[in-house]
Amino acid sequence: MTSQYVSPLSSRYSSEYMRHLFSSDMRYQTWRKLWVSLAKAEMELGLPITQEQVDELQAHIEDIDYECVAKREKEVRHDVMAHVYAYGKVAPSAAGIIHLGATSCYVTDNADLVIYRDGLRYLRKELLVVISNLAQFAEKYKAMPTLGYTHYQPAQLVTVGKRATLWMQDFLGDLEEIDFVLDQIKFLGCRGTTGTEASFMELFDGNAEKIDEMNRKIAADFGFDKCFHVCGQTYPRKMDSRILNCLSSVAQSCYRMANDIRLLQHDRQVEEPFEKNQIGSSAMAYKRNPMRSERICSLARYLMSDASNASMTASVQWLERTLDDSANRRISMPEGFLCADAIIRLAQNVTDGLHVNPKVIERTVNEYLPFIATENLMMEAVKKGGDRQEIHEIIRTCSMKATEEMKNGGSCNLLELLSQVEEFGLTYEEMAELLSAEKYIGRCSEQVDAFIQVVKPYIEGVESNSAEINL
Repeated sequence: MTSQYVSPLSSRYSSEYMRHLFSSDMRYQTWRKLWVSLAKAEMELGLPITQEQVDELQAHIEDIDYECVAKREKEVRHDVMAHVYAYGKVAPSAAGIIHLGATSCYVTDNADLVIYRDGLRYLRKELLVVISNLAQFAEKYKAMPTLGYTHYQPAQLVTVGKRATLWMQDFLGDLEEIDFVLDQIKFLGCRGTTGTEASFMELFDGNAEKIDEMNRKIAADFGFDKCFHVCGQTYPRKMDSRILNCLSSVAQSCYRMANDIRLLQHDRQVEEPFEKNQIGSSAMAYKRNPMRSERICSLARYLMSDASNASMTASVQWLERTLDDSANRRISMPEGFLCADAIIRLAQNVTDGLHVNPKVIERTVNEYLPFIATENLMMEAVKKGGDRQEIHEIIRTCSMKATEEMKNGGSCNLLELLSQVEEFGLTYEEMAELLSAEKYIGRCSEQVDAFIQVVKPYIEGVESNSAEINL
């Protein structure tokens, strides 16, 4: 515990990888790597920079004197120039060529693009684990009949596994969206104060080919094969909007799944993991709250709302740039990634340990099966000589009586009521033979098998996993 506020996303919910990715060390070491790459490219293209200077910069990427940076920033009120100053202190022979021709956004924006790309790649990998967990669950329970709901009212039967494919399909869409966004992330490069590369036209004596080659070299050093075609001082802030919308999409899918699990756990049909010594309530010792699923929903609401920051920022980039994006992005982008990471980790944990209660599910199915079978009962009665319209009215009337009985605390007595109507033409025993739940699940098993074949290329080699989470 500390005497200073610490975001719960870093202290409680997110992974060590994501916390490190958005750490000060990662951010500012990436800045230094960008300065090394710039100096190396400029040297290779003929500017008066020596290999010794590049080597000295390379040797001091990690030893950042944050006290020196803070002191200098307090004096000059400019974070990038404070870091240039501190870097020059430990690499004195190269101090005069650090940041040559660049503007602040060369390091701030390119570093952000590197970090965001790596963050999306990590989340993609983690999301595959959720899909893999669900694929195994769906396969195991593909033929287990369960009551389906529309409007959260009892409807036709589905299967436990088929329901899981609905969640999987959402996640597959998120995966495809992440892949699209990753493909759209380009490098900013070193483009100057308004994106015109004017400073480099001066440095390279008007040789535009050298400027393009410099940007290709730097981009390649960080694993990018494309730069944005045009830009102002910054990379297009629409990119941030795409990224946070992508993370919001993952949050929406996780929320939908977790909310469904919360509803099912209320009925004790399906339950999230619950440890042996876990306490559900400080007062009610018997409780088994779906706290993981509730936490997913809670964090997902934050992430979905966080996405609006990027869209508002993208809409107000005055001309070549304005600085009112900076403070917002320092919060909304890292917090968005850490929150998405936390949500996916919880989703891994839940999907790896979902517990099904077959007897509860069977009891619920049997309670409503007579209603679900009424169309088949009607067809059978007509085959025995009944009038379709008269049979329909008999079923409707008896169904209303059976429903009333259930509302008064009784059991479903629909078959008993129908058997007492002579015009219906079927005995209780004849109707009971038609009440096999497997007859009413349609193509659920087949649909599960088909969808697993769709996701199989994505999850081959992915192992089922339950992420360790703080409770």
